[in-house]
Amino acid sequence: MIYCAKHLVVGDGKTYVSDGAVCVGKDGKIAGVGTRPEIIARFPEESVVDYGEATLLPGLFDMHVHFGYYYSQPNQEDFDDYMIAYYAAEQAKQAIRLGITTVRDACSCHDLCKRLRQAGERGYLTVPRIFHTDTGMCMTGGHGHDDGIAEVDGPWAIRKKIREQIRDGADWIKLLTSNRAEIPEYTQEELDAAVDETHRVGKKCVVHAGIQPAIQMCIDAGFDTIEHGTFLTVEQAEQMAKKGIAWTPTITAYTVLYEFTKEKMEAGVDPSDRIGAKAIRDMAFFEPAYFAYKNNFKKLYDTGVTVLAGSDMVLYGAPPLPINRELSLMVEYGITPLQAIQTATGNPAKVLDIESVTGQLKEGLEADMIVVAGNAAEDISALNALKVVFMSGKEVYRPEA
Repeated sequence: MIYCAKHLVVGDGKTYVSDGAVCVGKDGKIAGVGTRPEIIARFPEESVVDYGEATLLPGLFDMHVHFGYYYSQPNQEDFDDYMIAYYAAEQAKQAIRLGITTVRDACSCHDLCKRLRQAGERGYLTVPRIFHTDTGMCMTGGHGHDDGIAEVDGPWAIRKKIREQIRDGADWIKLLTSNRAEIPEYTQEELDAAVDETHRVGKKCVVHAGIQPAIQMCIDAGFDTIEHGTFLTVEQAEQMAKKGIAWTPTITAYTVLYEFTKEKMEAGVDPSDRIGAKAIRDMAFFEPAYFAYKNNFKKLYDTGVTVLAGSDMVLYGAPPLPINRELSLMVEYGITPLQAIQTATGNPAKVLDIESVTGQLKEGLEADMIVVAGNAAEDISALNALKVVFMSGKEVYRPEA
């Protein structure tokens, strides 16, 4: 089958094809990519579907999701194992509806994402490609300890927990080492041990680090990706680029928290609104965080650090998995739509070591692709107008269907 559109974005951050086409074989892999005349001439017996004024591009990645994060939901007493699983399945469905065909879950309940992925493999559900970190780890009383994160202290206890999580099927290892205070949570010795143990057994590790000096400690330890990096400096981004450490800024999460809190402050908070009350207490962090991204993102991007798109949206009532807004904010803050799309396609595929499987519209890769109305190469808001989603050449979602 040949799929055509007026615009085609490969996903490498630079390649755009006018009047583009993708030929997908019966095996679900891309047999050819090029202009419409080239592909039709090359595969003359294939049927043709023409989407007209639209863009063909790779399926999107969200590199920071929490499919099982129910802690901001109302009626928490209802969230037993069954309800958490149903909630996670709905999040996976929402991902597909947004054109997200691959995710990295950066902390959910033990075994949840492993079983969700198995359900997809067995055909019980349609889910994105899932990579996950299991529960993650924090120090005793550290960030996330009341949200299901495993509390682990000391280098050898951390090594043991890493071995347990890998034994139980974790694809990545995650540590959390900062919250709102400028006191780092894990010591350098503990961070070094976590990276050493993870890399020793051939896995990768991710760390939640938003402030100083925790960010520098994590760079020194050599984590594979740093999440948030809210107050990252240009010098640190340059270090990350040299060391091959990727950055998942999660701009939208902090933008939405800032907007949500500002609205609450202006309207006044009901004393029973525990989420709103907590947000107002944290406004001293959210406001400078918002401006740190707005004022510094382009300078940090220009260092050459590998940027990954991740939404990290867990606030009740906020848009789920808003990867389209994440890319829109990146463009608003100074990079091109093609560069922004690369942070949600080619870049994460490389970091996840699946660039030979998916992440670009490229011959030989799985046909994970989406179609959006308009020209996404010039107007990133085109991602808001999703027309169809394919995984391995199979149509898995159309809004009108």
